[in-house]
Amino acid sequence: MKVVGIIPVRYHSTRLPGKALADIGGKTMVERVYRQATKARVLDKVIVATDSKRIHKVVKGFGGEVRMTSPRHPSGTDRVAEVASKLKMPSKSIVVNIQGDAPLLPPQMIDQLVKPLLDRPDLDMSTLYHQIKNHRELFNPNIVKVVVDKEGFALYFSRLPLPYLRDQETFDYFYEHIGPYAYRKSFLLKFSRLSMGKLERAEKLEQLRVLENGYRIKMVETKYDCIEVDTPRDLEKVREITKKLRNHRVHRG
Repeated sequence: MKVVGIIPVRYHSTRLPGKALADIGGKTMVERVYRQATKARVLDKVIVATDSKRIHKVVKGFGGEVRMTSPRHPSGTDRVAEVASKLKMPSKSIVVNIQGDAPLLPPQMIDQLVKPLLDRPDLDMSTLYHQIKNHRELFNPNIVKVVVDKEGFALYFSRLPLPYLRDQETFDYFYEHIGPYAYRKSFLLKFSRLSMGKLERAEKLEQLRVLENGYRIKMVETKYDCIEVDTPRDLEKVREITKKLRNHRVHRG
């Protein structure tokens, strides 16, 4: 295996408990994420990583691959690292951390994300971004902004609008960070052992741990986006989009 996608999923969510098993057009959210991920051309395997027996049973039920993990992990990245550490893969192989709450995930995003690591053995980590186009996104602290250097590496991530525009009114400088992440297996295991730093603690953004420790993150610009389900309103929005897509396919057929 060269590239493995791992979907960290837990049952207890602060804002929307049990969302992984929420019904979306006849399928659970975790199944929809899994099936979208398997459409990515670069992935040799997709695995769900969970500490929930209920989720484990559901994934097995639809024929997916699933591994149980420790319930003590503070983040999805730690859950992904546990599963990756047990896979018989070379240290330079690639692990993709795929959000378990993105049921409309475009598989092309995974292909774009992984390409730099396939092309360049010197890269350890990559993630995605695209341009912010309105003030609502710019000033929403739940939308993470990223500043990128000339070579396409992240300079900083923040919940605030960065950079500060002293003399201009334009969106040309503002970019949104889009999950998921891709890592070399060896770097993922190293990253999971690093201590949380001041910047990560302040912004509550674990990718800042990478920058604080002097490592680089390759940023890949994408035209794609996907809705992450964090609230009941997000869930209803995804259900409505899924219904429209299904009706469109029926009419075309």
